[in-house]
Amino acid sequence: MTLAPATAVADNPIVQTIYTADPAPFVHNGRVYVYTGHDEDGSTNFTMREWRVYSTADMVNWTDHGVPMNLATFKWADANAWAGHVAYRNGKFYWYVPIRRAGGGMAIGVGVSNSPTGPFTDALGRPLVENGEIDPNVFIDDDGQAYLYWGNPRLWYVRLNADMISYSGSPTQIPLTTAGYGTRTGNASRPTLFEEAPWVYKRNGLYYNVFAAECCSEFIGYSTAPGPTGPWTYRGTVMPRQGGSFTNHAGIVDFNGGSYFFYHNGALAGGGGFTRSVAVEKFSYNSDGTIPTINMTTSGVPQVGTLNPFTRQEAETIAWGSGVETEPSSEGTQNLGYLDNGDYVKVKGVAFGSGAASFSARVASAGSGGAIELRLDSLTGPVVGTCAVSATGGYQTWTTVSCGVSGATGTRDLYLRFTGAGGGLFNLNWWQFNPTAVGNQLTNGNMESGTTGWGVFGSGTLSANTGVVHAGTGSALITGRTASWHGIRQDVTSKLVNGRSYTTSVWVRTQAGTPSAKVTLAVAANGTTSYLQLTPASAVNPNGWTQLTGAATVSWTGTLSSANLYVETAAGTDSYYLDDATFQ
Repeated sequence: MTLAPATAVADNPIVQTIYTADPAPFVHNGRVYVYTGHDEDGSTNFTMREWRVYSTADMVNWTDHGVPMNLATFKWADANAWAGHVAYRNGKFYWYVPIRRAGGGMAIGVGVSNSPTGPFTDALGRPLVENGEIDPNVFIDDDGQAYLYWGNPRLWYVRLNADMISYSGSPTQIPLTTAGYGTRTGNASRPTLFEEAPWVYKRNGLYYNVFAAECCSEFIGYSTAPGPTGPWTYRGTVMPRQGGSFTNHAGIVDFNGGSYFFYHNGALAGGGGFTRSVAVEKFSYNSDGTIPTINMTTSGVPQVGTLNPFTRQEAETIAWGSGVETEPSSEGTQNLGYLDNGDYVKVKGVAFGSGAASFSARVASAGSGGAIELRLDSLTGPVVGTCAVSATGGYQTWTTVSCGVSGATGTRDLYLRFTGAGGGLFNLNWWQFNPTAVGNQLTNGNMESGTTGWGVFGSGTLSANTGVVHAGTGSALITGRTASWHGIRQDVTSKLVNGRSYTTSVWVRTQAGTPSAKVTLAVAANGTTSYLQLTPASAVNPNGWTQLTGAATVSWTGTLSSANLYVETAAGTDSYYLDDATFQ
């Protein structure tokens, strides 16, 4: 299945592997999650059986997290996995969705999960609220009070309790006045512009309700109010009628200093009113707090930061793709599948820095395999590597393949183009580049400048030594250690590259009776320190020098605050000498 148009320069819609609709964006722990519905291929009605979730850290490369919730989650329901919304509270994620009750009308159910990517389970085993209307939206005010809004053709709200799965009072209908929601002409039964899909939020003390207006086809309008329940004043159009779909559905979030407007259209191949696709635009509020008119584009939004190719990247992290699909992987998460000759994915803004030396990928093939062609900048850009994929005996029988890379430097768009004879070439689970070798990252690693660049991890006394050396004229000596983890250290915070593999070589000479020594890296990020052993423990000869060698990939999540490379011992507190240390 190829949904994407032929162009390779677009970034909207943000998902090209399937049709998606009704975006509900949500920001959590430095990522934007977008919860969507799924229009089935070839739909001639709103045929929707599952919900999907995608996330990004940079607003352009979106990771597919699959199907965390579907109609089977709710045993009391039988159809219509329509537009939902996710809220976070009490360490849990609550997904409010409209579903048709078996043998009845539309009702609002609630899924709950400990993770933003699920899986979600039915929180109640029954509807939360039921009056035949749709499109739930949850807003939690500054005072902690949560509100559930929903409705088509009317607009309702109810105050949720702190448990987020019960409410106080009764559902209340918000008056749809022309002052509050604009004037619709030619429809006496629906005199205002409000149609469906309320999206309520607060900014600078002002409450906004962004909604789908005046079907059909719909545009996006909005109203504001001094409080969460009104009175509302209609403010005008946010997004005009555009995009080849007679519905639209909006969601707005702020992320990393920018404001983002999510919507859907019919832009993909075969798209239309029942086969829609989610897209996003960046915007800035006017100085008076009003929302400007936002038009649909194919270019999408600017990238926030870059993507690190030296950490493992899920293959289903995509800025743009053609001909590819995703499916659950036996190794967890999702994998790319159904790859034919010429299919590709684009990953945007990949920061290769000073260069990559090799590429590795996790692949599986039930056929004859093929190759992954690595191109930069465009589908016809320079080829920096080609990785052959052989048959593995099954599409979920995984192996890792590697190939050399040359010319991948700077920050570039990366195209993974899949080649081979026939269809169903292979599946791809993840990929990772390995950086080019770097020189010794340690200051005064040969100890010829005394103790310059070195200090003590824990407690002890560090001194320069010229009487006992491995090579050259100097070494370092630590005495007075009071714990086995105390030792000679060097701060390498500014030297580390996240995801880079490093090799170490350190020569030590210990006093009689000291057990095995080892080289360790203490990495502190986001308030947590992790310890990575860079070398295995080695048997030590008390009468001579022992070389500690090893290799490890150094990675962390969040912001790195400090990193120290140090030599410790498995036990004991004897003194030791250190000389000729490399970390590269």
